[in-house]
Amino acid sequence: MKTVTARAFSNIAFIKYWGNTDDQLRLPVNSSLSMNLDGIYTETSVRWDEALASDELTLNNEQASGASLNRVVAHLDSIRQRANIQTYAQVLSSNNFPTGAGIASSASAFAALTLAATQAAGLDLNKHELSTLARIGSGSASRSIPAGFVEWHKGESHDESYAESIAAPDYWDLVDVIAIVNSGHKAVGSREGHHSANTSDLQGARVAGAAQRLEICKKALLERDFATFAEVVEHDSNLMHAVMMTSRPPLFYWLPPTLAIMEQVRLWREVGLHVCYTLDAGPNVHCLCLAQDADEVKAGLAKLTGVEQVRSAIPGGAAHVISVSEG
Repeated sequence: MKTVTARAFSNIAFIKYWGNTDDQLRLPVNSSLSMNLDGIYTETSVRWDEALASDELTLNNEQASGASLNRVVAHLDSIRQRANIQTYAQVLSSNNFPTGAGIASSASAFAALTLAATQAAGLDLNKHELSTLARIGSGSASRSIPAGFVEWHKGESHDESYAESIAAPDYWDLVDVIAIVNSGHKAVGSREGHHSANTSDLQGARVAGAAQRLEICKKALLERDFATFAEVVEHDSNLMHAVMMTSRPPLFYWLPPTLAIMEQVRLWREVGLHVCYTLDAGPNVHCLCLAQDADEVKAGLAKLTGVEQVRSAIPGGAAHVISVSEG
């Protein structure tokens, strides 16, 4: 028996994923664009053990049960089917950032789990295959498999819905400065939100314009055009949260400090800072900026009322194995 440990980075979406055409396969209603976050990661170790009577999960040094365990077991079932094995697994996973707080912990978690579990099972999958398999566990996990700046193609089938790198991590000197206003686990997770997206009267309009926004954002990214990039990224984030707020039942992730930060970011941009905001399904604000302005943005955020912590990340690499041990 061998134990494989993998590391995968969280990611922040510039053009959002919200809602599926197929909930079981997690085929998204639109393609999305993202950046991996260096230094913000999940490390997961997997060992397939014939002696186990069931799958075991230790999450952030605590024995997991209930929904967390069930979700991992379901994903391991997919990998067992792929590897043609029936063995149960021991899984140890930990994040170096708040879990379930809107910083894409499920993205890095299922990307790391997919890589570690397939390698431990003797599978040698390419990035396309890993991306489609990670997607089954968490849609955004598909984007944490490749490196740097990533496009996730929505596709019409399992094999067609995959993520690929469109630019290396060092292509553009962007920094994600994250203002954490609440590190607690959110009451309603992204998984449930994807299911309710279509109850919003605004989801159709959001999806209808998504492909055009993605092309604008991709072009701005590849041309390093921050002004255009900032405008489309903020607009796309606002659209997603408008859908959340108008879903039935509504999802309100913003807190008072969240809105204050968003307003401050726009004021900073008006006076010349290269910074814009985007939010995932949570209250914490990702402030994307050029490296030359990152220190000023960090200092400014740290002074704002309600900001518990400020973290930052440059573009990160691909999911990768960090150790393999026998026995």
